[in-house]
Amino acid sequence: MNTWISALADLHAQGEPCVLVTIIEEKGSTPRNAGSKMVVSANALYDTIGGGHLEYKALHIARQMLASGSQATHLERFSLGASLGQCCGGATVLLFEPMGRPQAHITVFGAGHVGRALVPLLASLPCRVRWIDSRADEFPAQLPAGVHQVINEEPVDEVDDLPAGSYCIVMTHNHQLDLELTAAILKRNDFTWFGLIGSKTKRVKFEHRLRDRGFDPAVVQRMRCPMGLAEVKGKLPIEIAVSIAAEIIATYNANFGLGTASSESVAQLLPVSRRSQAN
Repeated sequence: MNTWISALADLHAQGEPCVLVTIIEEKGSTPRNAGSKMVVSANALYDTIGGGHLEYKALHIARQMLASGSQATHLERFSLGASLGQCCGGATVLLFEPMGRPQAHITVFGAGHVGRALVPLLASLPCRVRWIDSRADEFPAQLPAGVHQVINEEPVDEVDDLPAGSYCIVMTHNHQLDLELTAAILKRNDFTWFGLIGSKTKRVKFEHRLRDRGFDPAVVQRMRCPMGLAEVKGKLPIEIAVSIAAEIIATYNANFGLGTASSESVAQLLPVSRRSQAN
């Protein structure tokens, strides 16, 4: 079993948020003393504050905090007798401390000219970036800090490994590959935001082909194409990249900052770009 302190270090290195739960007060008979700690992530529990129903309740509260994105500390008092059904009979106060700012997971498919302009912008955000292409020579010699390069002859295979809630950007050199990536991403339908580079004409063609494959039109509507903010004009790679980054930042702020708007509602509020994008 990992100790709470090593778990904190590992989760921090992975960029995964968690909640540190600490017994800060004990009265009477309790399973663990004040100062005992455990760490709760979305999918794991590290160390213990004594087990039983108390730990179960604490785990539930911590997971609720993670799901809501709450960054506020929280105190809660528990009686270990009748209310929790534990034989100790004492009482304890737990402190819940969110650790690690939630980070967006952004995956960029395509290392062409727009991708090379966009990825450095994304790397400057509080996020984790995976940059995927089949062509090793398209990547720059030096990658921005925090960017993980993936070279795969079959980029579509990478879709299965995307974390739920990812931001997905498709801008490859091949329209058929763009279509296959789009179908794979929409099939999962668990992304926060998905953008496909291209014009309105490209969107219409893709919508038709996706309908032929049996995709629900409501799911297809989650695709942003053209993507980017209409207010950011221009056709240069950096201008397109800034436009796309601006839309991602707006969605990111809604999900990780304000925490009140869904990705779908943000997409409805954002203007569709009037620009005919490259590719």
